[in-house]
Amino acid sequence: MQAGLLVVFTAFDGFLFYVGWEIALIPIYFICALWGGADRVRITLKFFIYTFAGSLFMLLGLIYLYTQNPNHDYDLQTFYNLHLNAGQQNIVFWAFFLAFAIKMPIFPFHTWQPDTYTESPTGGTMMLSGIMLKMGIYGAIRWMIPIAPLGWQNNQQYVIVLAVIGIVYASLIAFNQKDGKRLIAYSSIAHVGLIAAAIFAWNIQGLQGAMIQMLNHGINVVGLFFIMDIISRRLNTRDITQLGGIAKVAPQFSIAFLIILLGTVALPLTNGFIGEFLLLNGVYQYNIWLSAVAGLTIIFGAVYMLRMYKKVMQGETNALTLTFTDIEGSEKVVLGIICVLIIVIGVYPQPILHISEAAITDLFKQALRHTQQ
Repeated sequence: MQAGLLVVFTAFDGFLFYVGWEIALIPIYFICALWGGADRVRITLKFFIYTFAGSLFMLLGLIYLYTQNPNHDYDLQTFYNLHLNAGQQNIVFWAFFLAFAIKMPIFPFHTWQPDTYTESPTGGTMMLSGIMLKMGIYGAIRWMIPIAPLGWQNNQQYVIVLAVIGIVYASLIAFNQKDGKRLIAYSSIAHVGLIAAAIFAWNIQGLQGAMIQMLNHGINVVGLFFIMDIISRRLNTRDITQLGGIAKVAPQFSIAFLIILLGTVALPLTNGFIGEFLLLNGVYQYNIWLSAVAGLTIIFGAVYMLRMYKKVMQGETNALTLTFTDIEGSEKVVLGIICVLIIVIGVYPQPILHISEAAITDLFKQALRHTQQ
């Protein structure tokens, strides 16, 4: 799986990119199918069908680009330089978009995600949410829009609207979740929807926000799933209505949980703030009203996340939570590293933004230059 992911994030050849994309899918399928929950087989099959179908559309797009390439190769830079008309670029755009939209996921291609995240073992869920969904975001920035800028320009408004709908839709569903893991899954859809909207707005602030938020989301969502795994292993339940008062018996755990939660809801001086500020700025430059609706992800997220924290950690202990023990050993190390990263990146994000600045600026200018030719 690691090899497949490295190929995806480093390949400059379309065929290698596709091979890495598919190789990364195989291990996670077996991880979820062998060690998942009671309904793991059906859910994992649904996940496999969704992602494999999207991959086939991307393969067709790559083959089409190969046929239009006079050099008859899959070189990325050659794809950038192809002179395709608007109709051809629309074909390429939608072929790639279906693969990337399913992987992120973007509404309405998201239906595999909540079930898969909930039924997968915690390690599988962490890999899916922390790393694998970033394949779709990266693919949109590096491959889809620079290769088919006219396709992006023609369909930009529709994709941004879908992303914003997904933000509100997932947030509203998260309000009604009793399973903590499932609540975090819907929260992830909302946050990724904001990243997608900023990418398709295609400006420097939005793209920089997408780059740093990919990292921040990976840190925060892995932390949240690890928190939920600790609760599940100790108490054999993820039902937040059965919990309460854990902060009284596990103060160190409650502090770590709160720091990760505050990073997730984008409190200033946490890592989530700088990412979501840049993302909203990017969407704002495209359309003020869409940015206002997209900004609901922060408000809604704060409400359902803090409400979950209150139900799980505050109040009186009960017969179940009274037996909860505080974190120790490796749990302290993992949560400590995550908390430090949340604070350090929130206070001083410039080194990370500097790393991606040159590449983002180059891709941004290249795509705009091709739309003006």
